[in-house]
Amino acid sequence: MNKVNDLKEKWDFIIATLSKQFAEGDELTIDSIIYLIGVQELGQGQRKFKKDEKINLMHIAICKLLEPYGYYEFDFFDNDGWPHYKTLTELPSLKPGEQTVLMKEAIINYFENIDFFK
Repeated sequence: MNKVNDLKEKWDFIIATLSKQFAEGDELTIDSIIYLIGVQELGQGQRKFKKDEKINLMHIAICKLLEPYGYYEFDFFDNDGWPHYKTLTELPSLKPGEQTVLMKEAIINYFENIDFFK
């Protein structure tokens, strides 16, 4: 199987599995998946988050997802248990389609690292 098909199958599996688990079968968006990764990385369980906390959760997820690419590095946990990252390299200027491809690849890598596909 070539890499493109493999990535597409893994992406479709992520969408189907998470949509069934968290959206009663409605298809989750990439932003929804990033949010869920942020909740997972915060590690405080499922609870109600304020609007600014939701934005911070997505930031945590993006930092975690792009850390293997050398853009961010984990720095510390604050007193409330929220992880903080420092920027190592500025993100390149990407077209929207290129951003989506990068994030989908990073999400697939994230789920591979937690043995999601086994």
